Amino acid sequence: MSGISIEDCCANCGKELRDSSKLENCTAGRPFKYCSVDCQNVHLEQHKTACEKRAAELHDERLYSLGHERPEEDFCPICTLPIPLPMARHSGARSCCIKLVCHGCTCAASARGMLNCPFCRASVDGDEHAMLAQKRVDAKDPAAVEWLARRYFFGEVWLEKDASRAVELWTEAAELGSIEAHYNLGNRYWNGEGVSQDRVKAVRHLEVAAMKGNMAARCNLGDSERLYGNYERAVLHYLIAAKQGDTSALENIRDIFMGGVATKEQYAEALKGYQASVEEMKSPDRDWANKICDIAYQEIEDRRRRERLQI
Repeated sequence: MSGISIEDCCANCGKELRDSSKLENCTAGRPFKYCSVDCQNVHLEQHKTACEKRAAELHDERLYSLGHERPEEDFCPICTLPIPLPMARHSGARSCCIKLVCHGCTCAASARGMLNCPFCRASVDGDEHAMLAQKRVDAKDPAAVEWLARRYFFGEVWLEKDASRAVELWTEAAELGSIEAHYNLGNRYWNGEGVSQDRVKAVRHLEVAAMKGNMAARCNLGDSERLYGNYERAVLHYLIAAKQGDTSALENIRDIFMGGVATKEQYAEALKGYQASVEEMKSPDRDWANKICDIAYQEIEDRRRRERLQI
């Protein structure tokens, strides 16, 4: 008896290796090992279909089991509560520190006479803002690079609109670890904005963001599955986002439920999780800020309506 188990043998030629760490593993996670890449390629033809199926199963296991909790950057650094979704409507960041602060904390600081940055207390003019932001970008701060990318994409602050430059910066930010950058790259590749349209690459970026807790990316994945008629997969995405307080995800599950695809239990589960999450994000300061923001958004809509009528 050699004392070597079958797990220590090449699945193709049967060669025994006492040091199993030198064996190549099957890339799809199947219980096969090989003494060389050549043996792996030869054996692949015998179980290619099974491997592809298993690889898809492993991918879905990760996709739907990860990202059920929102990342640290989704929490206001002052009140420490998760920021309501969509975050762009309920929070803002200044170039001095690039920290997303909820409108509730910003309004509370203003009410106390604090007109500087509510997080770092910085008081700087426009030129100094640009210098501080660039300094953070040069230091490879992923949040700062992502922030600058959005400024280029929308043509805000001191920059002219440049979608291609925005994509370059988002790519850099994603490589540095920015979850939001992956989300924005997913949207840009999906729509072909600033880059050639590539929906395979778009989904890949959205999946990375979703598995790290980005609920907007999770909803977009649900939308893409729904677009291609994969309603059951879409519901799984929407369920995760709805439980974290995403209103659009809950509405989508409701629509699919009314269409007879999602089950009553799934809708009830989404609604219960949504209500609990929304309750967790409430505060008196945020209620006050929401009233102010609602008035401001209504004024903006009224102005846009008047401009359209004049045209």
